[in-house]
Amino acid sequence: MNVQVMWDSLPQYAAGAVTTLQLLVLALAIGLAAALPLAVLRSLPSAWAWRPVWGFTYVIRGTPLLVQLFLLYYGLAQFEVVRASALWPLLKSAWFCAVAAFAINTCAYTTEILHGAIKAVPAGEVEAARALGMGRWQALRRIVLPSALRRCLPAYSNEVVLMLHGTALASVVTLHDLTGVAREVNSVHYLPFEAFITAALCYLLITVVLVGAFQLAERRWLRPFLPRA
Repeated sequence: MNVQVMWDSLPQYAAGAVTTLQLLVLALAIGLAAALPLAVLRSLPSAWAWRPVWGFTYVIRGTPLLVQLFLLYYGLAQFEVVRASALWPLLKSAWFCAVAAFAINTCAYTTEILHGAIKAVPAGEVEAARALGMGRWQALRRIVLPSALRRCLPAYSNEVVLMLHGTALASVVTLHDLTGVAREVNSVHYLPFEAFITAALCYLLITVVLVGAFQLAERRWLRPFLPRA
């Protein structure tokens, strides 16, 4: 095992880790911002509201993330109308397509996570809000959504970790994330074990930090839901 080559390659892995984290943070921020209103629509009784959202989440969750990334980066480029549009400078960018694919994917999963959390809010909390004179949307904003966001923390932490691992696909569209750096180091030094085990350790370290942060958040924000002794 050639440790020296891996040691010399650490600056490259550090740069790849920065790219990975940038992709992760952008995708999660955009996905969560879009998932909040979609989850509310998904929870409404009207079929005109929830059926389109259900269709979106069903399709996205039912197809591989790699296929979605390929469709955005390679598939759209075959249409002349796309190449002639004002969006082409963005759609030909590997960075934009990667963030868009990851954001759309995590948005679908987060929408269903939030929808389940909204449905899990006890009816008594909603009835208490209405008894205090709150309207439907005021109760949603001040009672239901805060409660649902707390309840969904454990499931959402899993989604964040899965999205972190999903960012490894960015290397197939030429981005130098952690996996992309590992592939480059392997192509130069022909050390696949060392190259990819180093990338794996970097992903593991980031995962440990993320899981620890969510555990702290859960201990703080889920405390009111724990049974009292």
